[in-house]
Amino acid sequence: MTLPAQRNKRTRTTLPARTTPPARTTPFARPGSLDLSTYLVTDRRLSGRLGVLGVISAAVSGGVSVVQLRDKTAATRDFYDLVVAASRITAGRCLLLVDDRVDVFLAARHAGAEVDGVHVGQADLPIAAVRALIGPDAVLGLTANTPAHLRAAHALPPNAIDYLGVGVIHPTVTKPDHPAVLGVAGFGKIVRSTRLPCVAIGGIRLADTAGLRAAGAAGLAVVSAICAADDPAGATRAFA
Repeated sequence: MTLPAQRNKRTRTTLPARTTPPARTTPFARPGSLDLSTYLVTDRRLSGRLGVLGVISAAVSGGVSVVQLRDKTAATRDFYDLVVAASRITAGRCLLLVDDRVDVFLAARHAGAEVDGVHVGQADLPIAAVRALIGPDAVLGLTANTPAHLRAAHALPPNAIDYLGVGVIHPTVTKPDHPAVLGVAGFGKIVRSTRLPCVAIGGIRLADTAGLRAAGAAGLAVVSAICAADDPAGATRAFA
């Protein structure tokens, strides 16, 4: 996880009052078959007047299957509050994943929030450690962009990870330090090299949908095309 040397001044996300969610009455259960097809990755800067929670609500209305909460610069408590608030929108309607922050995921679950799992990158905690911390029931995704990443993923114990996030498909401003561009053809090559479900990510446009699905994408992870859309619900439906 890469942190900036100095945090710039920013507008704080307006969240509901900090309250403890009600205790769960049913146990968490890792889904047997994941629907990764329409996968929203949030971006606070792109969410405009709706804010992150407003975009999530609209995307859920539009039929999103996964929401990944990502904010590399948020204070820990702010991000925790966001995860808990988002869980009230997504519970029972789609999967809710936390990017990188295993600690926030664990704290939210401890409070009773319905959070389904985490997604980690190559520079984050080792997969074996993450799986041990989050337990066997949680969803765990891993970023993988190279043959070396695939070899490492294939060497893991069975069921250690649930899917791979593969990209970038196109250059993207939402991740300035992104790896080499794969394009649809490069993405397809990785898909053919693994049995793990692969979610395409990185600058994905609506025009890419057919090609990526034909290449074997289990899902399309979209940031700007939903977060910055005038109608996030409609944009989500278009990708579904």
